[in-house]
Parts: sequence; C-alpha cells; structure tokens
Amino acid sequence: MATIIWSGNFIVARGLVDTIPPVSLAYWRWLVAVIALTPLAIKPLITDWPIIKENILYICITSILGVSLFNTLIYIASHTTTAINLSLIAITFPVFIILLSRIIYHELLTVNKGIGVFLVTLGIIMLLTKGEISVLKNIDFTKGDLWMLLAAITFAAYSLFLKNKPKQLRTRSFQLITFSVGLLFLTPFYIWEATTTDFQIHTIASTTLYSILYLGLLASLASYFLWGNAVEIIGPTKSSMIYYSLPVFSGLLAYIFLGEVIENIHLLSMFLIAIGIFSAIYEKNNSIF
Repeated sequence: MATIIWSGNFIVARGLVDTIPPVSLAYWRWLVAVIALTPLAIKPLITDWPIIKENILYICITSILGVSLFNTLIYIASHTTTAINLSLIAITFPVFIILLSRIIYHELLTVNKGIGVFLVTLGIIMLLTKGEISVLKNIDFTKGDLWMLLAAITFAAYSLFLKNKPKQLRTRSFQLITFSVGLLFLTPFYIWEATTTDFQIHTIASTTLYSILYLGLLASLASYFLWGNAVEIIGPTKSSMIYYSLPVFSGLLAYIFLGEVIENIHLLSMFLIAIGIFSAIYEKNNSIF
C-alpha cells in the first residue's frame, strides 16, 4: 500500500516542478502531515515523552534522513535531470538496503535475492527504455543525478534505522515526533529559499493546493505509517524489494488517470519485476556470502 501511494506521489510531484521550489514543496508537504497528525497523536506523544528523550539522537537522525532530506533531495534533483535518470537511479535504493543490511546486520545475501535484484532491474530498465536498451548509451548524467543517488542512499539508511525503533514507542508518537523534528530542520532552509525566490504560497492554484494535500496526507502521513509497519514486520530488505513494484503501479495509474498506453513491453517488464520480487523474498538458506 505504501508503494502504491508513492507511485501516485511521483505522478503528482512531476506536475509541480515548475510551480513550487523544491524546499518549499517539501516544507508544505510535511507541515500538512504534522497538522493532520497532531490531534491524533499528541496524547500518545506526551505519554511516550520519556522514551523520546532517552532516544533523542536516534529520533533526530531518523527525522533528518526520512523527513528533512529524502524527498527534498528528489525535488532538487528533478530540477536538473531527466525523468528517466531519476527513475533509473531510484531503483538503486533496494540494492543499498541489501548491501547495508549485509554490512550492519550481517544479513545473508542469498542466491534468490541476487537473481531477484537482477530480474527486477532488467524489468525496470526495459520499462523505462521501452525495450530499447541502447537508449542507455545516450544518457547524459548531470549534477541532479548525484542528488538523486544521495536520495536513494538516504532512504536506504532511513529504512534500516526504522528497524531499531524503540519497541515501547508507539507508531503515532514516533511519526509525530519525527515529522515535527524533520520539519524543524527544514525550516531555516525554507526561510532561505523563500527570501531568495519569488514563490508565495497564496499565489498557487487550487489544484496545486490539492496536490500538496495529497503529498501531506497520503504520500507522507499514510505511506510512512504503512512503510514503518512493513519494515517492523518483515524487515528492511523484503520491504525494499517490494518497493521495486513502484514503476508497475506508476504505469497502471498513468494508464488509468493519464490515458497512457500499456504495450507488450510494459507487460513483459511487469512480469519480470513480479518474478524478481517473489524470488528475492523467498526464504531459503542459500547465501552467496
């Protein structure tokens, strides 16, 4: 469910690149999430405050990675690179999860995971290039690609940190404190951007406001809740492999809402991605190292 929501997030955010500066978009997105969550989570937050104080360093690091940096880096990257570059670099996130899990948690890299990563990567590349793999030879990389690569690494680190969330800290409390702290860290950068650009929130169209509400309520509040629970239940590695289904859902949503055509190459790509995901999450002790 988190992945489905995030696939819609990419479609919505794509239309806002020329409307809202990157830090402002991230700031208003998280402000909406904090405002919506506060009435539901303020009491649990007060009760869990002693636990939060004991783990304040963990809270700050998690907030910076998942809230302050991740989406802001994507929005910054989108201004200086192409959509295909963003998509290709985005699929490196599960690879970083697997490598970091191996280094930090000594999690086994199995044959199934290796095959799964290969199949889903091949499927996504076919999806993005429409089967013309030679297109990759003509890709020009820019500084935006480095921003996107940093975003992928940031989200991988954030997902791994979720595994260490204090058990006594309730999900609503955790969400509200990380969203709030992340927003706090974003604030000085938002003020800087607001004083150096002509953007004013009251000048944007109502459709853009609806987009910000979607990003704040669904792509932030709902999806982060779902993603956090997924990581807690099945771990960061399996969760990251299911994240590979994002371009599949993006394609289906584009077909439904944007009228984009689904061709045979798209169906083949979706099949490879699905087989790769199932292969990677299959449990069997056949480790490579």
